Order: sequence, then C-alpha cells, then structure tokens
Amino acid sequence: MIKEHDMHAFTKSFIYLIFFVISIFVIYPLVYVVSGAFAPGNSIASLNIVPFKGGFTIQHFVDLFTKTDYGHWFLNTLIIAVETSAATVVLSSLSAYVFSRFQFTFKKSFLMSLLILQIFPSFVGMIAIYVILLRVGGLDTLWGLVLVYTAGNIPYNAWLVKNYMDTVSKSLDEAARIDGASHFRVFWQIILPIAKPIIIFLAITSFTAPWMDFIFPKMVLRSTENQTLALGLFGFVSDKKNEFTIFAAGSLLVSIPFVIFFLMTQKTLISSFGGAAVKE
Repeated sequence: MIKEHDMHAFTKSFIYLIFFVISIFVIYPLVYVVSGAFAPGNSIASLNIVPFKGGFTIQHFVDLFTKTDYGHWFLNTLIIAVETSAATVVLSSLSAYVFSRFQFTFKKSFLMSLLILQIFPSFVGMIAIYVILLRVGGLDTLWGLVLVYTAGNIPYNAWLVKNYMDTVSKSLDEAARIDGASHFRVFWQIILPIAKPIIIFLAITSFTAPWMDFIFPKMVLRSTENQTLALGLFGFVSDKKNEFTIFAAGSLLVSIPFVIFFLMTQKTLISSFGGAAVKE
C-alpha cells in the first residue's frame, strides 16, 4: 500500500517535472535567439540546434552599427516610445482626475464611450487614421505616430487610472482645499503620489506598446530615415534577405531599455503595491 508521504512526494515531483518541461519550451526560443546573435554565419540554416555550439562572435553587433542604420532606428523608436509614454501619462491622469473628482453633465455617458472605443480593434480605423494624418501633414513623421499611439491609449487608461483614484479618500482633497490648495495642486501633490503605482504601470505599458509595433509604423512611415526598429529588423528576414543572426543581434539589443527600466522601477513598484492606499 502506497504511503501518504510517498504519494505526496510523487505528486510534488510530477508537478516539478511539468514546470520544468514548460520552462524548457519557454526559455529555449529565447536562448536560441541569444545564441544566434553570437553565432557565426548569417542564415538560420547555418545555426546549430544546440545553442552556442557553432562558435562565438560579436561581428553581428559591429555590423549593426557600421553597415546598417540600426542606431538611427533605435533613436527614432526611443523618441516615439518616450513621447507616447509621457503624453499618455499626462493626458490619462488628468482625464482620470476630472472623471474621479468632478460632477458634470453626461459624465457617465463619456465614461461609457471610453469603454466602447476600446471594444473595436485599432486596425478597424486605420483608413480613417491614414486620412486624418494625411490632412494634418502627419504622414511619414514621428510626431504623427506619437499622435496615433497617444489617442489610442487614452480611453482605456483614463478609465483605469480613474478607478484607482476613486479609492483615494476625498477627505484628503477637502482638507487641502480648506487650506487653500487649488485643484491642480491637489492633483499634483496629493493624488499623484498616492496613485504612483498605477502611474508607473501606465508609463511602462504605454512605453512598451509602440516599442516593437509593426503595423502602424508600416502604415504611417515611408522614408528610410524615419524607420523604427520593427521596420528595420524586419528587413533582415524579409524575402529579399536571410540574415537571421543580425536580426537576432538587433532583437537582443531591443530588450536593453526594458531591462534598465525594470531595474529602475522594480523597488518602487513592489513597495507601492505593497502599501495600502487610503480607502473611503
């Protein structure tokens, strides 16, 4: 008869085995891309199925910055992502504060319209977006792409931040107003510090969304000097080229801003989410 202790050990070992297999399926593609970035050769057919078995070289990284416009693509994408993140945080947080703290006509209708706008996929309005950018001169410009991303980010994020601000006690606002603080000062010095977790989350998500987006840059941008990382890297593995190792090297460098951003904000995120906000 199988003992309860043996059964528990068997179940625990089986669960560990399942997680190990899942980890292999998740980690192996990442390791393969990393090994491809440092592997000699160009095409994917020249890579060994065992990571790092075919050799080691940094020539692909050198070629990225000497034979391509990777540095310019990186700068363009960084500008778009940073400006989109900043604009989204400012406009969404201000909109959320208005919806959370003020009463006005059609407030519920406006909130519902924000949710309805998020139901439809972004590509549904691509023709309208193209026409609007054409009329305002935003085609083939970085600011035009920032405008598209920011407009798409505001509806859902304003609702998200508004729900978070609703958990902050309005007694704090009233106390500040009695002391003579303006609405903007209440928003800046009281609401924003308490809403720091959701603001940081909003900044991260609005930064990552345009970082490797391909569809809208393909539609909006035309000239080579305005290309983003997604468009530039796609050129290495298109029908005309088969330079997977250079593509892997460029993809590896793409992750650097995310790593830096996470290292800078992880303590803030953990401590902020760990502390309880003031509730009604």
